[in-house]
Amino acid sequence: MSTQPQVQTVTTGADKAKLAAAAALLIGSLVAFYLLGQKDMWLRVVVLLIGLGAAVGVYFSSESGRQLIAYGRESVREVKKVVWPTRKEAGQMTGYVFAFVVVMALFLWVTDKTLEWVLYDLILGWKR
Repeated sequence: MSTQPQVQTVTTGADKAKLAAAAALLIGSLVAFYLLGQKDMWLRVVVLLIGLGAAVGVYFSSESGRQLIAYGRESVREVKKVVWPTRKEAGQMTGYVFAFVVVMALFLWVTDKTLEWVLYDLILGWKR
């Protein structure tokens, strides 16, 4: 169970305005990309990238964006705590997995052939 207290965030009007502005910038950059259809491709791409960058910047200045950044930092911190296996351990575990797969494949093949023999040859009498 999680020991962290549940935090309820209150969305302010300014935060909603930032999210709306980010959405407007995103849509505006896409519209501008297609409206500049007669211009050079590099200009269209630059306008699109500037618009997307502005949308991302505005989004990350909102509370949702700050929470996303905090989540990313927490994730990186947790990944650093992981004890990764050595190359030898990873090779051994991979070998075990492959061996298990081969044994299971052989078991299933033998089971399938046995059931086929019992059903078709013994019960139904369909000799091949």
